[in-house]
Amino acid sequence: RYILFAKKNTLGKHFVDKYRIKLIERVSNIAAILDELLEEDVIQEETYDKIRVLPTCQDKMRELYSGPLKAGGIKVKDKFYTILEKKERFLVDELKEMK
Repeated sequence: RYILFAKKNTLGKHFVDKYRIKLIERVSNIAAILDELLEEDVIQEETYDKIRVLPTCQDKMRELYSGPLKAGGIKVKDKFYTILEKKERFLVDELKEMK
């Protein structure tokens, strides 16, 4: 229950949605995140390949947001958040401290 609470702020907006712009700008470990999303069947091989060939981390994150994160709903956002906590822990911690 605590983990679920941490994923949303007091207004009920998911962490992944609230910090969309910051995450697009600052996530740098996107390859490892994509690997884990594929491994956990959150994205399919075709989506993985499509995102991997994009030139910048920002392009990859935008594609992830406009495709799988948008279509997958809360469960996919929860998985993505959990992966972010592992792969981009310092960024997630910093964003949690922001008001």
